[in-house]
Amino acid sequence: MNVLVWFRNDLRVTDHPALARADGPALPLVIVDPAEWADPARSGRQWAFRAECLQDLREALAALGAPLALRVGDPLTVLETLCRLHRIGRILCIEDPACHALDRRAQAWAAAAGVEFTALAPGPGAPATLTPLPGVEPGPIPPARALRIAEDRCPHRQPGGRMQGRLLLQSFLERRGEHYRDGRDRPLGAERICSRLSPHLATGTLSRVEVRAAVTARMEEAGPDWTRSLGAFRAALAQADVARGAVCPPAAPEGAAPPEDIFARMKDGIASGAARREALRLGETGLPFVDAAARALSATGWLPARMRGLLVSAAMHHLRLCERTAGVVIAAGLTDHAPAVHWARVRRAARARPVDPLGLAAALDPEGAFTRRWLPELADVPDLFLQAPWRWEGARQLLGRRYPEPLVDPATAIREARRRLVLSMPDRLEPSDMRAVRGTRGRRGTDPGQLYLDL
Repeated sequence: MNVLVWFRNDLRVTDHPALARADGPALPLVIVDPAEWADPARSGRQWAFRAECLQDLREALAALGAPLALRVGDPLTVLETLCRLHRIGRILCIEDPACHALDRRAQAWAAAAGVEFTALAPGPGAPATLTPLPGVEPGPIPPARALRIAEDRCPHRQPGGRMQGRLLLQSFLERRGEHYRDGRDRPLGAERICSRLSPHLATGTLSRVEVRAAVTARMEEAGPDWTRSLGAFRAALAQADVARGAVCPPAAPEGAAPPEDIFARMKDGIASGAARREALRLGETGLPFVDAAARALSATGWLPARMRGLLVSAAMHHLRLCERTAGVVIAAGLTDHAPAVHWARVRRAARARPVDPLGLAAALDPEGAFTRRWLPELADVPDLFLQAPWRWEGARQLLGRRYPEPLVDPATAIREARRRLVLSMPDRLEPSDMRAVRGTRGRRGTDPGQLYLDL
């Protein structure tokens, strides 16, 4: 029986039970859905990473004897066409929470068409060789412009491909991960201490099975510092697994009115939602720690969990962007964007007490090294006023010229956000959340938790 193996977010040939069960002439297939990549939460950096992973997968499959076919279009239309042209009797894939709705549609179509459709649980399995299905045109990996994805400069983006993921895993377990538990939140050190495996887990060039197995094996031989750090890493990986089952929220209705603005009122008027969104994207909100995080994200495609939490919270609670708008701006900057994980975090932040940028900067960047790295225009600002330059006596020569005036007053924004949470969402808050909101008067807001797939 001719078998079609459908790759989604599992771009590898090892730990791939669907590929291992292809016992007849096989057609390995990737479908690029233009509708998915038209989502504003998608970006050029994400496609560039995935395209490199696809090229790596194509080479690995060619070595097994069955080259990868790639098609662009609606998934069901592509499946129907290929099954008819090549007499496919069975479709195999790996279960993916992000694809549940699509799988239900595919199963209904396959049942009507007389094609067996099986989604297998993730697990071990790898074929030694494959028997190719003859007469299949591989098809090119499309460039970003062919998918109408805007140009997206990310000078320090991680490269894609399974080999890159394996090298990161090896270096994390051998050298970089010893201080993960204590250093993962520090914005400067985290980029070296964290595993940086998140984009590889999002695209599936590495399987969670092999990562967990490698971490467990390392813990069995490691000392106490390693054991504590790798235990924290394994817990974060488990959180990501739970979050992957979440359902992404629908897109905002066309032409929907923005929420009432209560934070961005200035003496000269109200900054529009579009202006606030663009200020966040460019790192020009006038809140230094927020801007440093936004610029780091733009340049690298990655941030540690606490910094992502800061951006999400500031976007909604300080700049008063709606969940969808805030989530889209930040998601587009993430090379490791995993929709279910990301939107679960955005929803959680929307109901949590706001993060205080000044307080978080004091905790994570007390010497201002991270802030100064990404905001060179603040070089002349004394350390005491770095996170609040509007309090500095030289602010008149700086703000509105080399660096923007703050769009909001942080203290007022946090106070109004707490009031809004209590007044507008009491039925949606858990009792512990209500106590947290009521109990934050006079205290600095904290990040509500791990952003899962930052690893």
